[in-house]
Amino acid sequence: MWSAEDVARDSVRRQAKALDLRAVEARLAEVAIRAEEARTVRPAASGLGAPDPERLVAVWAAKRVEWQRVRDLMVASGWEVYEPERDVEGSRWVLEREELRRAAVEARAGFEVRRRESVVEVRVELWLGAGPSRRVRAVAERVGLRPGEVLAQLAERVVVEEDGTVSVPPFMPSR
Repeated sequence: MWSAEDVARDSVRRQAKALDLRAVEARLAEVAIRAEEARTVRPAASGLGAPDPERLVAVWAAKRVEWQRVRDLMVASGWEVYEPERDVEGSRWVLEREELRRAAVEARAGFEVRRRESVVEVRVELWLGAGPSRRVRAVAERVGLRPGEVLAQLAERVVVEEDGTVSVPPFMPSR
């Protein structure tokens, strides 16, 4: 999850593109009011779906700081309008966020591969009819295994053909 500063930088970078200094200062004044409102006014909604009041305060405060940074950069650089591509600090932040996103996507893909390749254990409660149940118990008793162990070995040898046919080649259960 992005920090309040990350949300603010992303939002301001998009909104400030091609704005002149007067428009940036107007946005800064507007955000300053919203930041104060967020700090003093508690939202009426609560529960699921309601914004977190503390997060809201943090985001508006961060937006205020970011609009101030953009304004100061424009004044110091003498820019007529804000151009995100020329903003060295903002561009560095975008590259860092993109690298973090790429690393997260790669980590998730790696996790999915490891999860698919990992051994998955399945626990099953199986109710057999009287006939099959007697046969499984007899085989288990003959080889000194529990019925569940015989069924596990049976399941390990299941073969599924291309047409969907399921079969088990003959085998002798063993310890």
